[in-house]
Amino acid sequence: MNLLAIESSTETLSLALQTAAGITAFDAVTGPAASQRILPEIQRLLSAAECTLTQLDGIVYGMGPGAFTGVRVAVGVTQGLAFGAQRPVVGINALLATAESAWLAHGVRRIIVCLDARMGEVYHAVYTRQTEAPSPHSPLPLAAWQMQTAPMVCKPQEVVAVDGDGWWGVGSGWGVYAALLQSRYGSQLAACDAQCYPKASAMLSLAGPMVARGEVTAAEMAAPLYVRNRVALTAAERAQGMTL
Repeated sequence: MNLLAIESSTETLSLALQTAAGITAFDAVTGPAASQRILPEIQRLLSAAECTLTQLDGIVYGMGPGAFTGVRVAVGVTQGLAFGAQRPVVGINALLATAESAWLAHGVRRIIVCLDARMGEVYHAVYTRQTEAPSPHSPLPLAAWQMQTAPMVCKPQEVVAVDGDGWWGVGSGWGVYAALLQSRYGSQLAACDAQCYPKASAMLSLAGPMVARGEVTAAEMAAPLYVRNRVALTAAERAQGMTL
């Protein structure tokens, strides 16, 4: 299966291409420059693999939540490429992609994802990984992740409580708000990885079975996942020293 994955909801531009020859990836902290680098880097991956857009079985995109501009870049580029090549698309939640990245890196199954949302907040979700099993109607594995808490944006001191222990905290929010988050979860935490981010290669792992099952949409249906409607600080918040 040939798949291209695009993720730019964080400071890191993450791209991955899967072909019969394997997976090649590009990951770099680009910040706002992602919009200038994304198309040349995609072309480089395709050229190196001798693969064209029309040979893809689908394009996987990071739908957010995350930086508004970055999410729009991923969605817009995906729509443009997929529409021109008449390829289907699959959207992957950035918080779930971060959990999958942690699973691939550490093999952990109980994950509290917190990504820095700026404005003194975090994007938060909680996942547990189940034992993968085929459906009675299909040999393809079902989704391995069970969502315990849906994606939301909140203050780090107001994150949702979890049951039990052995949890891993992953994502940039654990670096920015380490003290607040660790005090909130205390001894329930086994470890933290604040460097974990939604990697495009992890998105391929999530999207592959979806594409195989036909769980895809047309290019024009690609859409961002926003869990925050407010994009600017109020005057009162700026006066309190909060920054974007």
